[in-house]
Amino acid sequence: MSNAGTFPSANNADRRPVRVLRHVWIPLADGTRLAARVWLPADAEEPVPAVLEYIPYRKNDGTAARDVTLHPRFAQAGYASVRVDCRGSGDSDGVMLDEYHPTELADALEVLDWIEKQHWSDGQVSIIGKSWGGFNGLQIAALRPRQLRSIVTVCSTDDRYADDVHYAGGSLLASEMLPWASTMLAYNARPQDPAVLGDGWRQEWLDRLERTPAYVEEWLSHQRRDAYWEHGSVCEDYAAINVPVFAVGGWLDQYRGSVFRLLEHLRVPVKGLIGPWAHNYPHQGEPGPAMDFQGECVRWFDHWMRGADNGVADDPALRAWIPDPSPVGSDREISPGRWVSEPDWPAPGIEPLQLLLADGTQAAAAVLRSPLAVGASAGDFLKFGDIPGQYGDQAADDGRSHTVTWAAIPERLEILGAPEVALRITSDRPQAQLAVRLCEVAPDGTSRLVTTGLLNLTHRDGHAEPCALEPGRPYEVTVPLFAIGHAFAPGSRIRISVSASLWPWAWPSPERVAVELAPGFGTLTLPVRRPRPAEEAALRPYEPPRDGPPHSIDTTPVPGSREVTWDPVAGEQTVVSTSADGTVTDRADGLTRTGRAVNRFRLVEDDPGSAVVECDREETVGRGDWRTRVVTYSRMTADVRDFCVVNRLTAHEGSGAGEREVFTRTWSFTVPRDQV
Repeated sequence: MSNAGTFPSANNADRRPVRVLRHVWIPLADGTRLAARVWLPADAEEPVPAVLEYIPYRKNDGTAARDVTLHPRFAQAGYASVRVDCRGSGDSDGVMLDEYHPTELADALEVLDWIEKQHWSDGQVSIIGKSWGGFNGLQIAALRPRQLRSIVTVCSTDDRYADDVHYAGGSLLASEMLPWASTMLAYNARPQDPAVLGDGWRQEWLDRLERTPAYVEEWLSHQRRDAYWEHGSVCEDYAAINVPVFAVGGWLDQYRGSVFRLLEHLRVPVKGLIGPWAHNYPHQGEPGPAMDFQGECVRWFDHWMRGADNGVADDPALRAWIPDPSPVGSDREISPGRWVSEPDWPAPGIEPLQLLLADGTQAAAAVLRSPLAVGASAGDFLKFGDIPGQYGDQAADDGRSHTVTWAAIPERLEILGAPEVALRITSDRPQAQLAVRLCEVAPDGTSRLVTTGLLNLTHRDGHAEPCALEPGRPYEVTVPLFAIGHAFAPGSRIRISVSASLWPWAWPSPERVAVELAPGFGTLTLPVRRPRPAEEAALRPYEPPRDGPPHSIDTTPVPGSREVTWDPVAGEQTVVSTSADGTVTDRADGLTRTGRAVNRFRLVEDDPGSAVVECDREETVGRGDWRTRVVTYSRMTADVRDFCVVNRLTAHEGSGAGEREVFTRTWSFTVPRDQV
């Protein structure tokens, strides 16, 4: 252990001083060392329970600004909080071969053994994590390590195929698969810190650059739900998890449906929380209101690791935010609404309401031709809360879709759960897909996106064994929509908009295709929840976010952007998104990191072969005279038979006129399309 430091407690008498072990090595049996940062209650006289976050995003510079909002609060509450970089990330040794690789899970068991043996540890551990850390928290729990007492899983899933950034409804996610692979390629190509690793850092960096894979090739090679995706999907055996689970999501986060499935299928104490947020920890929740999530976690840990009788066991199964009706775009920063609860899930008080398509006003045409450049108004598939990534008015995209709109509703209508749409379709090609958007149409004609669903029609009977459509044959299909909590305002109209494409979310079908909807056939099923005002008024309120102790991390954020352009002559739509990122500096040692990410999506109307996704990434890490820069470029296209991907990776050392290229590599591959 090295570089220990003590920060004074905040101006609050019930908060303890925190001691930070900035760089700690965790040795593994095969000689690999994992890098960790540990926050300890400085005045602890006896061993304490521990909280572990185990992710690949670099403790020194990647998530440093987020880490200091989370782990010091746990240490103030009397826990040892341990933040570990996975093998092949940050200062840890080795190469990261893939998401949730068996090696990653095996390493986690050794990390738990290591924590148990530390003099400051009483042997009990709970795991917390968002996204990647939420995924592997569930997966580690399924391995039943003896030290584990509970997990807090945020914005994660129990099903890696159905609910991640690779496929949705069997459709390939054009807006996510390559961009996420490109991000991980750039992340993994960054060097270890010479101040931690010593003189051997450069050789280790060059080795990591040479061996770092592009994950997208593996993901594209498994286009159906096979053993590759079953690995790490705890839905394969819910009973394997034998510790309490706190499952957390947000209505603007794609993973929210897993909260409901975990509540329904786990046979251990499980609580669910779904707020208005996107892909964020709730104390940083955007759109707000954010909450004192760290305090809620401490309450959870106190109950399961200290036996505190603090009401956790008596909490309702689910707390969820029900947004109030508001004009489109008015709730991008703060979502008006209220908290509600359900004692169990499935909730006995939620009843299905079926709306017959035949009772709605339908657009005249019932033949969907694809691909159309429909979908840009839906915003990003994976939303982080930044305003450019949120959805906008759906009216224009509704106009290019087949819509069914019901009469204005006389009173407020609240839903909580997963809607679904049943349709009868006929396709003129063996491969096609559907996108369904559930919208609320205001009296002024603006259309609010409530929730969305995708279905690759070759996956209509399941994702393991897709089956081509027989052209001209009618099929009855059900399109599940992402779970949602929503209140339709009195006087508004409920609408479904159906299209045979949703770009850039879904990769287009391989050929121009016409999907005919049987007129008047089908239903929209809504999970209707009736308010219980007295019960809701008695709910324990959540506290607003609270600051932790002073820290040494400074951030200079850069706002994201999203630009959609249409060339009417070429019939081409281009979507360019720049992620909200910026510069992070640690004043304690001068380490600075700056990131930049740009994604471009292009599509020519009625030409499936024109779809192109391009991703640029740049990561700069340095301190004083030491400077490194990693640049990646990735490009994905497809023809009728194959997906084609090109990756380029270059690495530079030095700055300004003294910068020199130390590594470059360009490689490409093709993967046959498999009913996608």
